[in-house]
Amino acid sequence: MFDLEGKKALITGASGGIGKEIAKVLIKHNAEVCVSGRNLDELNALKELLGEKCYIATCDLSKKDEIIELINKTDELLGHIDIFINNAGITKDNIFLRMSENEWEDVLNVNLNSAFSILKLITKGMIKRRYGRIINISSVVGVTGGAGQANYSASKAGLIGLTKSLSQEVATRNITVNCIAPGFIETPMTEKLDDKRKDAILNSIPMNRIGTPKDLSSAIIFLASKESSYITGQTLHINGGLYTN
Repeated sequence: MFDLEGKKALITGASGGIGKEIAKVLIKHNAEVCVSGRNLDELNALKELLGEKCYIATCDLSKKDEIIELINKTDELLGHIDIFINNAGITKDNIFLRMSENEWEDVLNVNLNSAFSILKLITKGMIKRRYGRIINISSVVGVTGGAGQANYSASKAGLIGLTKSLSQEVATRNITVNCIAPGFIETPMTEKLDDKRKDAILNSIPMNRIGTPKDLSSAIIFLASKESSYITGQTLHINGGLYTN
């Protein structure tokens, strides 16, 4: 079950905690993986850990020319892309009335617009080969909203809308498009929160703990596998009960 032998995967945002865990679980299940991010040191360390089935392609997703280079490099390294994990994301939190246009645009460009650009480049190949697994990493605040996070929430809500729409267009080509919406997960982003904010978060989570990247692993591998072939256009919430729909 969940054997990805022969499958080729691209992961964006792979230098962060969630991206690293995704790379580990895909390689554990026999996929070849190209990891992308901006921190080359972190990517090199990840490759050293994961071995010969892990390849590196650095990219600044705010730059369209680098996105084109990323896909070309990934095709060169892997041959093609069967699985795309759109995991990259940044935050630039501010209350709405103080949020600058740059803070708004920077977050939307990396979190949402880059997904559009990458998917435009890779879906043609998936359609031709009549196979693909696309997994967008959204967020609980893409559904609930978050004070001080209008830009981030909008970008993650946009990913959910993109997922639903694209899934309907490519379903007949054996391509699935789904979202995972994590709640609060232990990452460098959440480490920046002060103790008061962390305590408030814990009190709002029925399971009374912050999630870990490993809590996403089973969902990732399932949605990336052939066993999920009849599931598309969905958003899977992984948040310890913080939000249910």
